[in-house]
Amino acid sequence: MSQNASTHWKILDDAHTALRTAVAGVEASGWGWATPCEHWNVTQVLQHAAGDQVGFAAAITGGPGPGEDPFAPSGTLAGDPVEVAEEAMRASAAAFATIAHDADAVPTPIPPHSFPAGLAVGACALDAAVHAWDIAMATGQPSPLSPELARALMPTAQVIVDPVRAWGAYAAVLPEAEGDDDVAVLLRYLGRDPRWTA
Repeated sequence: MSQNASTHWKILDDAHTALRTAVAGVEASGWGWATPCEHWNVTQVLQHAAGDQVGFAAAITGGPGPGEDPFAPSGTLAGDPVEVAEEAMRASAAAFATIAHDADAVPTPIPPHSFPAGLAVGACALDAAVHAWDIAMATGQPSPLSPELARALMPTAQVIVDPVRAWGAYAAVLPEAEGDDDVAVLLRYLGRDPRWTA
């Protein structure tokens, strides 16, 4: 499967495009910069995002999981950042390409470890998309999150996010503000300030 091949899941294809765009836009000096993920720099966010994509793939295929704990990223990449991202996205794209839209029990790395297909792929897409936003904001890029993608991700977020906030996967919900668009509403639900700047 080529790096841009369709998975037949638009939400995941769009989220991967967002992550691919954000990673490709990081300048050489930007990998150590602070991000909206407190205590993690850009490299660590990429490691986490890539590890999660591999984790979703492994849950479906039974193949190997991420090489290190995505929740304790070392800050040292094993290779070129773009290729680290691409390899992880290829794995999750290939795995979800095998999942039928009406599958009712798709294995996932997040509790309860099985979801209907739409929620499972939405969870994988949500992870890629929000970390694409983190990387883009940290490195002065435009937001890679479109209102359309944010709207598509919100129903999944409302199901899966609250149970994993205790892990530190997402911060507490931030209050909505006047003028928030769909992207801002999603980000605040995920505990991110849509006006965050480095």
